[in-house]
Amino acid sequence: MSKPPLGRLKRIALREYWEREDTGFTPWLAEEENVALLSEAIGLELEVQATEASVGPFRADVLCRDTADGSLVLVENQIERTDHSHLGQVMTYAAGLGAVTVVWIAKRFTEEHRAALDWLNEISRDEIRFFGLEVELWQIGDSVPAPKFNVVAKPNDWTREVREAATSPRGPHTETQQLYQDYWRSFVAFNEERGSRFRMTTPTAGSWWGWGIGKTGYMLVARITARSDEAGVFLAVKGPGGSARFDALQQDDATIERELGFAVDWLPKPGRKESQISTACKTTLQDRSAWPDLHRWMVERLEGFDRVFRPRVRVLPVTDTTSEDAQS
Repeated sequence: MSKPPLGRLKRIALREYWEREDTGFTPWLAEEENVALLSEAIGLELEVQATEASVGPFRADVLCRDTADGSLVLVENQIERTDHSHLGQVMTYAAGLGAVTVVWIAKRFTEEHRAALDWLNEISRDEIRFFGLEVELWQIGDSVPAPKFNVVAKPNDWTREVREAATSPRGPHTETQQLYQDYWRSFVAFNEERGSRFRMTTPTAGSWWGWGIGKTGYMLVARITARSDEAGVFLAVKGPGGSARFDALQQDDATIERELGFAVDWLPKPGRKESQISTACKTTLQDRSAWPDLHRWMVERLEGFDRVFRPRVRVLPVTDTTSEDAQS
């Protein structure tokens, strides 16, 4: 049986689809499905806050939040080759907002501007990160053009981690911290082989790691505890209006647990900054041969939480004025 012929990729000039940056590319990028492509490219879950947002006397093309920690993410774009003017804007925005992630998108990066972002990542504090991405449009035959983001500059977390470990006055990791870091390294490898979205930029020496779930005010967290030999996954509901949003989710607890396929603990934690919806299991963290089974349990719970809670949190408001939140 003969197979159909394969198509040929054809590159489309960006100006053929977007005539202008401000009225064409920026509004396109700010659409939910398109910012999701950007999120996937840089490994952060972004939620658009505004376009043409004011940063002092300047205006950022797209202002987002990293839904995992609520920090600001500024997106500066141009559909031409990078230039010194946009580099100055990128640095000005980072300085003006302090702890932010800056994403610079262009048709093509010059080697000088790529090197500038690498240098900025090298000298900046951990909470300030710079990404450089080239955008392309491709077509097969007469198909609809498809966008593609290529990361050409990003924070070098591994290099930073090695440098800080060598210069830290606190000295090397404790035995427990080393165990945690080894576990998370193993978890990263497991997830990469599985193709899961729950990846980590730099395996931490801490007991937990968090990911966004599509909206500010929520975080999916995986945790391990050597002292009690316990592992868990939970959805943190935090920020203004957190109590009301947690209560709204709990009202549908029976349906949620049926969709998850396992029971969860609903932990409102009144007076605290966040409430949690949690599941846990006992394990022996020192037994490294048991890690693959624990990885599987953990990522299945994470994927279940993401599948069930993501559509729900999208329709809940971020803020309210409940007295309990005001007191906390």
